[in-house]
Order: sequence, then structure tokens, then C-alpha cells
Amino acid sequence: MTEDYRRARRVQAPENIEVLDTMTDRVIGHVGNLSETGMLLTSGSPLVDDALYQLRFELPDGTGSEPIEVGAHLLWQNMASAPGQTWAGFRFITLSESSQACLRAWLGPSQ
Repeated sequence: MTEDYRRARRVQAPENIEVLDTMTDRVIGHVGNLSETGMLLTSGSPLVDDALYQLRFELPDGTGSEPIEVGAHLLWQNMASAPGQTWAGFRFITLSESSQACLRAWLGPSQ
């Protein structure tokens, strides 16, 4: 069994959650998993190593809540098994209180 030593619990995206780069107004990928501090993104678009991004996505909670907007730092990226796809790890650096509350509610209680 593999131990997970990450500080924040991650939750797999239960469905397709598009992530928009608000600076270019383009979808750059889809959420693989989320935590309070970051996300794993699957991307078919080229990303810039060690860059800062302004991202927006909507959580599938059925309540019609506001989109989550985050400032995020691209920590790493690796080629995925699908041609032209990459996995990318982002750390959230800015998140409004309301977006943080929505994200925490969606993630559910810590275990």
C-alpha cells in the first residue's frame, strides 16, 4: 500500500470540470483532482513551466454556486499517456474567501 504524505486531502473530480485561463479566456484543461491548496490538471494546451496563472472553474455541486477563481503557480508538468496531453500540478496562491468556502464545502469534511 502506498502512503500519501501530502498535507491537503485531494478529491477526484467526479465529472469533467473545465478550467479556463482568465487571461486568455480559453479552456486550458480539466481538473483531475482538487484540494484546498491546489489541483492536478489534465491539459492539451502548452503550459509555461514555473508560471503564474489566473484560473476559473465551476464545481459540480448542483447549487449554482459562483465559479471558483484562483491565482495558481504551475509547480510541475509531465507527459500523460495520451498523445498531446500533460498532467500539471498547480498550487493555489490566491483564493477569495467566498471561493475558499465553496471549495471547502465541495471537498467535504477532512478525514
